[in-house]
Amino acid sequence: MSPEERLAGVLAARGLTIAVAESCTGGLISSRITDVAGASAYFLAGLVTYSNEAKEALLSVPRDLLMAKGAVSREVAGAMAEGVRRATGADVGLSVTGIAGPGGGTEEKPVGTVYMGLSAGTDCPVRCHRFEGDRASIKQQSADGALEFVLAYLEGGLR
Repeated sequence: MSPEERLAGVLAARGLTIAVAESCTGGLISSRITDVAGASAYFLAGLVTYSNEAKEALLSVPRDLLMAKGAVSREVAGAMAEGVRRATGADVGLSVTGIAGPGGGTEEKPVGTVYMGLSAGTDCPVRCHRFEGDRASIKQQSADGALEFVLAYLEGGLR
């Protein structure tokens, strides 16, 4: 069973809703969630907030935070997850921000650096990954990682 099918089962069984804020994945996570029939029962929205301006306007990520930490950071991933949850009223907010490449990386944040945030209740854990491969591969690994991240949280394997 795919991660998105497992997520569908967990969300439906618990009566929870989810919304996603995506940057480097460009809507891939939302697409995968909605590939499962019946997703409208638990999937509220997917926002592709690629630019800093979109993160500010749609997710209420503070400009000062974006300037101080950069869009690809633990702090911004957390703010994105909280922002999408607040904006949509979802029970769970999931976010992904990273550098898919081939350019844009730095020594501190090389290509493949991806942060994932999750907002549920008062919890807002964030994970950092360093994926390898080409742009498509990094996007795919990011989507896989984000779906597994939310599943681990909802199934009690992450706190």
